[in-house]
Amino acid sequence: MFVRRKKNSSGSISIQIISKKYGKYKVIETIGCSKDKKEIEKLVKIAEKRIKELEPNLFDYLEYKESKNILKADNVRTIGDELVFGKIFKDLGCIDLNFKRIKDKKLFKALVISRILYPGSKLYLIDYYRIYKKEIIDKNQIYRFLDRLYKTDLKQQIEKCVYDSTIRKVGGKLIVCFYDVTTLHFESESEDDLRIIGFSKEGKLNRPQIQLGLFTTTEGYPLAYDVYEGNKFEGHTLKENLEKFQKKFNLDNDIKPIVVADRGMLNKDNLAYLEENGYTYILGAKIKNLSKEVKEHIANLNFQSDNQTYEIYLDENNKLINSKEKAKYRLVLSYSIQRMKKDRYLREKHLNKLKLQIENSPNLTKEKLKSPYKKYLDIKNNDNCNITFKLNEEKVKLDEKLDGIKGYITNDFKLTHNEIITHYTNLHFIEEAFKISKTDLRIRPIYHRLEDRIKAHIIISFVAYAVYKEFERRIKKSDLDIKFKLTFDYIKTMYGYKTLFGIEPMEFNEIQNKIIHIINNSS
Repeated sequence: MFVRRKKNSSGSISIQIISKKYGKYKVIETIGCSKDKKEIEKLVKIAEKRIKELEPNLFDYLEYKESKNILKADNVRTIGDELVFGKIFKDLGCIDLNFKRIKDKKLFKALVISRILYPGSKLYLIDYYRIYKKEIIDKNQIYRFLDRLYKTDLKQQIEKCVYDSTIRKVGGKLIVCFYDVTTLHFESESEDDLRIIGFSKEGKLNRPQIQLGLFTTTEGYPLAYDVYEGNKFEGHTLKENLEKFQKKFNLDNDIKPIVVADRGMLNKDNLAYLEENGYTYILGAKIKNLSKEVKEHIANLNFQSDNQTYEIYLDENNKLINSKEKAKYRLVLSYSIQRMKKDRYLREKHLNKLKLQIENSPNLTKEKLKSPYKKYLDIKNNDNCNITFKLNEEKVKLDEKLDGIKGYITNDFKLTHNEIITHYTNLHFIEEAFKISKTDLRIRPIYHRLEDRIKAHIIISFVAYAVYKEFERRIKKSDLDIKFKLTFDYIKTMYGYKTLFGIEPMEFNEIQNKIIHIINNSS
């Protein structure tokens, strides 16, 4: 006997108990009918219970047979990945992406989730599914999918899906966004139009790399990203990425967020673009690269206490101006005793190294000096073609007066000093995003060679980071009393077993049940 769901012409579903004998089907009993999904499931359970009453011996045999097979290794499956991260993947809206092939949708989800729980090579997914899911995935299927992924409009769909989810988390309105760039290196030593050796933030000086520009909100929730050539100057990526960001999400003047970026983005082109397009911005200021006039003015401000702040006003040429009303920029300055000690220690350390290098290298040239502190040296060419280096004590003393001072340049004249500094300090969330992507999700090193596959790898990692952050948010706002990192171990050990009726979960422990409850009841 078995339960049948029969569709009626009225649109309702009849739940019937059917028996099969000598190749013929017979309706034993009709339990009821309904159009409501929950009611239909209740009727199904009643039907299953009724079958047990009608044929107890058969049901006892099936239960016995099941119990003998449950503990076989071939029948055990890992199900925590789907119960937890599959649920979050669905909640983000990624399940509704317009994949042309059903298999592609399933594979995309598998690649995203495996990047969180079992990060590594895409080919590791094959072993993971074979060992833990008892399913076979062909490696060529993965490569063909990666080739298709970036050529479609799916990147735009994915970013819109993640963007909308993030906006919901921040209350429906984007007040401030953060931008930064990192480098991702390759194991291969060959270069092409995208993979190029450039300045590496990871210390991989002889490795081809790409650059990843990322927008996030406070708390590090992702908004959008783009990929750039490995040798592109990071300061030139902000304008291009912001143009795309504005166009993709239809940002008009009424909803444009405050843009916060570090001092690597501070250049005339970026400032002009931000001004022309109506953006409020907060950028890190390079105090020691300002004009001598401005530096001398700052040096005479007489900072004395920790966290003391001042502000000065600059015109369009970065010259001092006394009138707030006529000013183009507002330069907010903050002082930290700890930062002052660090600045002083680093300068003394590197100046001592410079002195030793000059004393021990009679044929030294300025080009061979690698230290950023060589700006303190005066260079003189003698008649005998020898070059002499002399420490400029005046430059050193001026910089000493700037120790511990950090600057923030903005075109906003309403925010308080504390609000400006807090917004800039929150840049650490985007640095944390890069750290999570590189360590927990192992976005690098990259092993792909073809450009489409490289960019597909970034798309998968971007969604994996969005799922990771949403999981982190739900867990950290709960009362779960364990270390966050340990939650992944509990999820990996959530097992189910294959039965005649599908995959049934094994009995979870208290913490595993709490995790499932948190994921299913959080928003």
